[in-house]
Amino acid sequence: MIDIQHNINATHQRIKQASVQQGVEPPILLAISKTRPASDIVVAFEAGVRHFGENYLQEALEKIAALEGYPIEWHFTGPIQSNKTRAVAENFSWIHTLDRNKIARRLNEQRPEKLGKLKVCLQVNVDREESKSGLLPERVAELAEEVSLLPNLELKGLMAIPQAGAKDAPRKKSFQTLARMLAELKKIHPQMDVLSMGMSGDLELAIAEGATIVRVGTAVFGQRIKKP
Repeated sequence: MIDIQHNINATHQRIKQASVQQGVEPPILLAISKTRPASDIVVAFEAGVRHFGENYLQEALEKIAALEGYPIEWHFTGPIQSNKTRAVAENFSWIHTLDRNKIARRLNEQRPEKLGKLKVCLQVNVDREESKSGLLPERVAELAEEVSLLPNLELKGLMAIPQAGAKDAPRKKSFQTLARMLAELKKIHPQMDVLSMGMSGDLELAIAEGATIVRVGTAVFGQRIKKP
């Protein structure tokens, strides 16, 4: 049986140790709870986690409804199709995977005013993988400008997932590239202060390059439960 509380304590220790070594503020731990039951999220919440990431919309909506009484910040970390934008805009505080102006405009139009601005990170295909979602680096500035003009969205930063299976050196290079891109964008959009990067296996590398949110699934909840 997975000891979620133990895993969270161990993950927080890793984050703290890496942050002390770099002399930086610890990043937010975003627990990626896709495929996990609501009961696991409750255990993680009681262990101190407040930010949870979901990839699958219908599954997420069921958990959000079941855990309505908990002051959780829900992050959408999956691909966003046009037919999902309303539900995402109405139920999440954060999006990490914005990569199209069309989707940005729909989210802006559909965000209920009473919820305040929807925080968004632009997903960057930092390694230019043909099979991966996200903006190519040369397109990021254009979308950032477009999103910055939408009144119901708050442009917060950038997100990337380095190439799967890559060794530490290329991962480090990918994180450095994303950090440089954010530094350039901050000159025009000073509110952009989020680097969503680093996962269970490489969060220390990401913290060393300036991560402010680390997205951790396996190290918190154990191996992912396969969807039927």
